[in-house]
Amino acid sequence: MTAPATTTTAPGKEHQPADETARQDDAFDRDVLPTAPGATAALLRSLLAPMKARVAFTTLLLLLQQAAMQAGPLLVAYAIDSAVPAFRDHDNGPLVAVGVGYLVCALASGSLQSAFVVAAARVNQDVLLDLRGRIFRHAQALSVDFHERYTSGRLISRSTTDVESLRELLNEGLQELVGVVLSFAYISALLLWLDLGLGAVAVASFVPLYLLIRIYRRRAGRVYRARSTAIAAVIVKFVETMNGIRPVRAFRREAVNDTDFGVLNTRHERTNGDALLEMARYVVGSRLVANTAVAVIVLWGAHRVADGSLELGVLAAAVLYLRRLYDPIDRLGMFLNSYQSAAASLEKIAGLLAQTPSVAEPAAPKELPPLESEHPGREVVFDGVRFAYRTGGEVLPRFDLTLAAGQTVAVVGSTGAGKSTLAKLLARFYDPSDGRVLLDGVDLRDLAVPELRRGVVMVTQEAFLFSGTVAENIAIGRPDATREEIEEAAKAIGAHDFVTALPDGYDTDVRKRGGRISAGQRQLVAFARALLADPAVLILDEATSSLDVPGERAVQRAMATVLKGRTAVVIAHRLSTVEIADRVLVMEHGRIVEDGSPDELVAGTGRFADLHRAWRDSLA
Repeated sequence: MTAPATTTTAPGKEHQPADETARQDDAFDRDVLPTAPGATAALLRSLLAPMKARVAFTTLLLLLQQAAMQAGPLLVAYAIDSAVPAFRDHDNGPLVAVGVGYLVCALASGSLQSAFVVAAARVNQDVLLDLRGRIFRHAQALSVDFHERYTSGRLISRSTTDVESLRELLNEGLQELVGVVLSFAYISALLLWLDLGLGAVAVASFVPLYLLIRIYRRRAGRVYRARSTAIAAVIVKFVETMNGIRPVRAFRREAVNDTDFGVLNTRHERTNGDALLEMARYVVGSRLVANTAVAVIVLWGAHRVADGSLELGVLAAAVLYLRRLYDPIDRLGMFLNSYQSAAASLEKIAGLLAQTPSVAEPAAPKELPPLESEHPGREVVFDGVRFAYRTGGEVLPRFDLTLAAGQTVAVVGSTGAGKSTLAKLLARFYDPSDGRVLLDGVDLRDLAVPELRRGVVMVTQEAFLFSGTVAENIAIGRPDATREEIEEAAKAIGAHDFVTALPDGYDTDVRKRGGRISAGQRQLVAFARALLADPAVLILDEATSSLDVPGERAVQRAMATVLKGRTAVVIAHRLSTVEIADRVLVMEHGRIVEDGSPDELVAGTGRFADLHRAWRDSLA
């Protein structure tokens, strides 16, 4: 028997401080991923940057539309003070000119508004398309440990509810904001030009409005962040319940889930109520300021008209402008409503996009050396490897291990012994805390992901199938494979007979998660997918656990042929799987305690011999 692999513990690199780890975990729990200052604004700028010309054109359309719309009260002032007196003197020209001018301005304003809506909608849809794509691509690129902490329901919330909040802002809110800002600028300038005193009073009324808006933004920001988190919690609970509907029904969790969902739903309702309350406070305050300003200006202006220091047309134009100035105040509140919701959503999205993969792509990737045709496997070396979770819990103490090219190695041990962790390090789902994992002498961290996936393929205990046909699910292993190659892979693994018996054979839709076929059949499809990829190193993480005894035997016969010459690591729960192995590793508490051929270990007196005898007794 060969000597057990070295498992002496060595000091590892320093971990993050416990309080920092706790803060990060708390951020995940509260759905508030940390972001750098200005990250939200930077994200929005990056989304709009490729569309600078289109954004400028859209802004120009709105500028022209506002100019055409704000010309109306000036024409009214001219009509009252000049055109109507001229008409009394039998001069129809000025009044006709006012009518034509008003019609032209109305048509121009409507046409420009229509063009703006179309142009803005195209920009908005392209921004949302880009953002959804970024979220999807980035979520796929993030490492396994991130997805183990950040639930799929939260990712769904980021790409649906939060993106929808931004859509409402872009489609409606920004137009309102720009329109109100331009109205303020145009009207303030025109009022100051028409009459300095009236204009000064109108401009002075902006000060309390500005303070009111600042207070609303600060208070509403907190409310909408809580609202976004509450929405995500509802989605998470719904998704987890529906995905686990079988155990929910089996263990009668409906009532408990209904109670839990009611708590989350009530929290969501409460945050919505808080948002409406803040909005109501803003609307009441803004209307009070606006109505007070209008009353002061009208009364003062009427007094000045009476004493002859102000023309009636100017007062009429000022009142029209004031109504146009203050009427959008409520709409500005709606924009602020959309803005706070979108800002909270963008903050969540920016936090997600700021996450970096813990398993990073190499800056200068290397390539694996060419395979020798007579030896398609590759040598695997664990060189001083140690692995600990980010919380500091050590799973694998420091150890060294070499797997010869073309060797099939079974790894056995009790639950929690570290078998799957060893496999995940080899598949580079994680990087070791210390040491290196080498493939033909190349550190896995130096391999680009496509190069690594061509060399190493893993079949997990969960045989996940995507919606689509059987052929499409097998072809995931090699998308350019022909139908003949797909069928050959299925035949080699023993799946061809059951596939051809399906209603549409290889073109049968397996439906969501492969629900149309049995667990054992899903596992066979997953095997065929892995074999079609033709890897040099194949990892089977308890991949036969869903098969019955006849199915397992059929797979073992196929594997004996298919794995010949390739390096294979088989994480075995059933000891029957060990029979195809050249070598067995027995793990306990993260350490390799036995290492040898199956026959050598069975003949010994160690842990594997005890397991083997217990297994034989169970068969009897």
